[in-house]
Amino acid sequence: MTVLSEKAAIAFTHGFNCAQSVFTAFSGKYGLDSSIAARIATGLGAGVRSGEICGAVNGAALVIGLKYGQAEQADQESKPICNSKTVEYLNSFKQANGSIVCRELLECDVSTDAGRSKAESENLFTTICVDFVKSAVELLEELGY
Repeated sequence: MTVLSEKAAIAFTHGFNCAQSVFTAFSGKYGLDSSIAARIATGLGAGVRSGEICGAVNGAALVIGLKYGQAEQADQESKPICNSKTVEYLNSFKQANGSIVCRELLECDVSTDAGRSKAESENLFTTICVDFVKSAVELLEELGY
C-alpha cells in the first residue's frame, strides 16, 4: 500500500465516500484545498448515487482533470489529452478490477434500498469498497499522477 492509497483508505473508513477519498488524496498535489475537493466529490459516490461508474473511478477522473484538464476556452489542446488520459485510466481500472461499474463491482445496486441493505449487511463498504479506493489511487500513481 502506498502513502496516498493509505491516506485515501483512511479517509474512506472515517466517513468520506469513495470519490471524496480518492480525490482528496491528490488534491493538495494539484493546488486544490482538500475541503473544497471533498465538497466537489461528495455527489459522486456510489456511482453518482446511481450504481453506475464507481465513485473511486469518478474521483480518479477528477484527479486526471486537475492534471490535464482544459482551463481556458481557447485551449483546444488539453481537452483531447485529458480525454485520452481518462480513457487510459478507465481501461487500467477495468483491467485491474473487472469493471468500472459500481453495481457490477459490488454485485448489488447500492442506489436501491435492497442493494444498500445487502452491501451493509455483507460489510461491502468496509471490505470490497475500500479495496477499490486503494486500487484507484495506486493505478493513478502507476500512471504518474
